[in-house]
Amino acid sequence: MNRRLPALALTAALAACQPMPAPDTAQTAAATPDAAADAAFAELSKRTLDGWLALSPVGATQIGEHRYDDQIDDLSAAGRQKSLDFAKNALVELGKLDTAKLSRDNQVDAALLRNQLESMVWNTETLQDWAWDPQVYNGLAGGALYNVMAREFAPLPQRLQSAIARMEKIPALLAQARENLDPARVPKIHAETVAKQNPGILSIVEQFITPHAKELSDADQTRLAMATATLKEAVQEHQQWLDKTLVPTAHGDFRLGADKYDRKLKFNLLSSLSRAEIKQRAEAELVRVREEMYEIARAELLHDYAHQITKNPLELPNDPTPEQQQAAIEAALELAYAEKPARDKVVEEATASLKSATDFVRQKDLVTLPDAPVKIILMPEFQRGVAVAYCDSPGPLDKGLETFYAISPIPDDWSAQQTDSFLREYNDRMIHLLSIHEGTPGHYLEGWHSAKYPSVLRGVLRSGLFAEGWAVYTERMMQQQGYLDGDPLFHLVQLKFYLRTIANAILDQGVHVDGWSREQAMDLMVRQAFQQEREAAGKWVRAQLTSAQLPTYFVGAQEHFDLREAVQEKEGEKFDLKAYHDRVLSYGAPPVRFVRELMLDQPIG
Repeated sequence: MNRRLPALALTAALAACQPMPAPDTAQTAAATPDAAADAAFAELSKRTLDGWLALSPVGATQIGEHRYDDQIDDLSAAGRQKSLDFAKNALVELGKLDTAKLSRDNQVDAALLRNQLESMVWNTETLQDWAWDPQVYNGLAGGALYNVMAREFAPLPQRLQSAIARMEKIPALLAQARENLDPARVPKIHAETVAKQNPGILSIVEQFITPHAKELSDADQTRLAMATATLKEAVQEHQQWLDKTLVPTAHGDFRLGADKYDRKLKFNLLSSLSRAEIKQRAEAELVRVREEMYEIARAELLHDYAHQITKNPLELPNDPTPEQQQAAIEAALELAYAEKPARDKVVEEATASLKSATDFVRQKDLVTLPDAPVKIILMPEFQRGVAVAYCDSPGPLDKGLETFYAISPIPDDWSAQQTDSFLREYNDRMIHLLSIHEGTPGHYLEGWHSAKYPSVLRGVLRSGLFAEGWAVYTERMMQQQGYLDGDPLFHLVQLKFYLRTIANAILDQGVHVDGWSREQAMDLMVRQAFQQEREAAGKWVRAQLTSAQLPTYFVGAQEHFDLREAVQEKEGEKFDLKAYHDRVLSYGAPPVRFVRELMLDQPIG
């Protein structure tokens, strides 16, 4: 999972969106750019800079603009209206530009900017998550402190000063949450999740701020002590409201419904595929991958090992019944589940597997490797409960800083059975895949390449579809290149991981449009996609808490697979895998459709 800016935080991100001229590798004579149009587009973005930054300082910090590090977002009615007016005015001005006269690179940036502005207007006026999703406020409160303290973009005393200023402002943000949120519209799962996350705000203070108090002057230490005491009271007051008021009275529907889902899906993906087409492709791919898994189990695994894992002999015909196929794949996966980390060794295993994947990429010379550091960390408490892992790259304006590959610890209150279910899912080979996806050559590597693109706007609006699709693409690519010595069990687990991607796309619209029950969701994940109960239960929660994000993995991967096939067909024997990877990653991670248009010299759609 690639950690993205919250929708409201992107308001600030766009403040830094001055487009920069970039080498246009696919400009055609039929569409010669107009220098005046490009200058007007650059001027429009530059003129909006200070407005965007002032509107959402938390997002500004995350992208690496630090002039507003002592400020925090205003989600009051007046603050929301100010942001809404700004977005609408920017859309009007953008609409006055003839984007057909822009360079091809700026045509892409203009499309991304328009999509984001329209999304922000729709989010504020129609989706209105500020009125029903408490995650909006929790994410801002935690991010306000975490973003200024987690990375060393400035001297520690300077970052501490910013953190203190934000600590003083968070109580007002929490009060805005209580004012804005309508319990009748808040889904119970959202209320319960944030009630668990809320104490994590104070854990950031305890972990990142309090231990460094002596770096401050006596006066600032006093100010920090007062800010800490006030914040503790505010978090405790908010916790009481969450526990006593919001959770008991939260009766909202977490399901988005077809109209809102389709609109949000279009904003999030910027893909040519409709919801119906995504479902059709995903269901067909589910059938195909299961058939491939059966053949691996039948031809490479079970004849030698079946006697170790089952008392009943397996029937492995060329044309199996659904029951025979299910039994064979489950039996083969048991071989992988037998090799799993200890409860307290997951991070250690992830560290070793990240090194292994990086060494393999270097040995095979598959893609240019980053020269910026990556660090595996325990996921901060205020972000737990949604995903098992994520990659948190530095913002496009922060250069040379660490990327965080975060892993959520196994909850202390899980039973031995629940823990075993989790570790069977995240067995040794699956952790290799997780490190490929989140680290090298997945998100960490892709984020480093994307940050090198000269358009700051492109970096700010880095596409989740591109990023997640690339990460899934690399899982298959590494297996095809012979990672772990061509181990058939690794291939089987890679396909199982890919089934999760497929199931994500089906699950998301099943939940938010088709009204799926938990039982339907669990059947898809556990029986059809072979997920362990703990993984599936966590994904059921995630599907309720999020919408139109889970399909990015599948749709993005399909578009990456299709793009590589098209380029290979065009280049023939001249195709070079490393050159292809480096070029795909050179465009700053817009939605894959735009990369395809740039690489294949097609009109910008």
